[in-house]
Amino acid sequence: MRVLIQGIKGYWKDTILTPLFMLLEVAMEMMIPRLMQTLIDDGVNKGDLRHIYVVGGEMVVAAAIGLFAGLMGGKYGAYASAGLARNLRSQMFTKIQGYSFSNIDHFSSSSLITRLTTDVTNVQNAFQMVIRMGMRSPASMIVAMIMAFNLSHELSVIYLVAVIFLAIAVLGTMPITHKMFTAVFKRYDALNASVQENVRNIRVVKAYVREDYEREKFIQGTTEIYHSFIRVERIITMMMPLMMATVYTCILLISWNGAHFIIAGNLKVGSLMSLLTYCMNILMSLMMLAIMFVMIMMSTASMQRISEVMTEEPNIVNPENPVYDVENGDIVFEHVDFKYNQNAEDPVLKDVNLSIHSGEMIGIIGGTGSAKTSLVNLISRLYDVSSGSISVGGRDVREYDLKALRDQVSVVLQKNTLFSGTIYENLRWGNKDATDEQCQEACRLACADEFIDRMPDGYNTMIEQGGTNVSGGQRQRLCIARALMKNPKVLILDDSTSAVDTATDAKIRAAFKEKIPGTTKLIIAQRISSVKDADRIIVMHDGEINGIGTHEELLQSNEIYRDVYESQSGRGAADDFDHHKVA
Repeated sequence: MRVLIQGIKGYWKDTILTPLFMLLEVAMEMMIPRLMQTLIDDGVNKGDLRHIYVVGGEMVVAAAIGLFAGLMGGKYGAYASAGLARNLRSQMFTKIQGYSFSNIDHFSSSSLITRLTTDVTNVQNAFQMVIRMGMRSPASMIVAMIMAFNLSHELSVIYLVAVIFLAIAVLGTMPITHKMFTAVFKRYDALNASVQENVRNIRVVKAYVREDYEREKFIQGTTEIYHSFIRVERIITMMMPLMMATVYTCILLISWNGAHFIIAGNLKVGSLMSLLTYCMNILMSLMMLAIMFVMIMMSTASMQRISEVMTEEPNIVNPENPVYDVENGDIVFEHVDFKYNQNAEDPVLKDVNLSIHSGEMIGIIGGTGSAKTSLVNLISRLYDVSSGSISVGGRDVREYDLKALRDQVSVVLQKNTLFSGTIYENLRWGNKDATDEQCQEACRLACADEFIDRMPDGYNTMIEQGGTNVSGGQRQRLCIARALMKNPKVLILDDSTSAVDTATDAKIRAAFKEKIPGTTKLIIAQRISSVKDADRIIVMHDGEINGIGTHEELLQSNEIYRDVYESQSGRGAADDFDHHKVA
């Protein structure tokens, strides 16, 4: 409820006006049967034409006011529900932006997308139903019941019994449907994950001719959702015949007993017609309430999923008095242990001690699973250490303002991603105020200018979502240029030149040494050739530093490094580190 109340912020006027207009509509609707009663009993039966005109005019006015109130209720209800959806999506998206990597690990990307779209839409529809029908239906039912009791206590007991019977039936289905809807949304997450994976990797699907397999997987996912909804709908649809049977039973009983009352002189014809109208109002209101409860059950499951996102607390936050200035690129690891899951038995990184001087070029090499990426992710606080400490520029990274730290510790992640927009727009992710000349200089350092100059629109060339219209090597060089735009104290390249030919790789490293000598450069690579000219090379194995030194020193002292070098040299500098002996 707290999350829901926060979502209404800015739309309280619409939220309040909607039920007020619904009450006005109900008031007009309840007047019409009484006016119809007097029109028949005092006008038609007595032949009083003037009375018929006057009462008929009053009915037209009441109907017009009710129509206006209904339209306004619909208008403001739409504003309120759309505003709620807008706020929830905005608040969720903002919350997600503050998540650390470990927070994001709690939710899959497909699940977050479902929560931002389908779940919010469910809450939006239910909210609109609640502020409209949630006020209108109970008010209509209560007022109609009172009016009916004023006309005939005996006949109105039929209404009361019917209402109690249907209320028990509706409330009995709520726990069952809630459980079912919760299961359905989990299947939605799985389906979205499958679709997202397929669309993102459509080229691989086509390359391996797996279209039929992916199609079958999608059909299976949609079929599971279909059957889940069928099970829920079966329970819901069972309610409709039950309700309609109750409605018609009430009409028959009131008509039968009302006819006897008219014959006995205890009831007038107009009163019977009013009773029948109130009967329909009461039971239709109850049906609307039943539909509303179904929507509430669906939205409750959705609201719980939204609340999980909103109440997830980022575990990496700014300190109370953060430091904003990173003095230099010195990096020191002191007895660092790290676990992705704090309940895990063995740490990913084990008692790492390391000192890197500002301006050094450090190569990092190791097999898959040796924790190379985990090591560098801790420097910019994408994750926090489990024990020990890491300092940059002479201060513990936990003392820095997160934005200030990450601006000065620029990371080109393993999965290079470009966004839809021009090359200039992508580069300015690194510095939104960068001039064209600064962008071009960064591309020269990353050797990206070579292919950009050959493009028809140059730096104004549009990049498709994910950078699918450039090659892997071109995408890597653009991502390196984007990182350089920050003019960082520390630059981390996490296997970011794997798709670049060795000659271009060498040119990039030479440009780094010449143009940014004061920047500390950490280069994770699988190729020995990519790190052999580094000031020092770190050999990672099983979460530990197995060796550290220059290329020549490691050839003499480190068996893992020597075996890899000999294997790669013998195979023409092959790229796959994992095929070499590492133990």
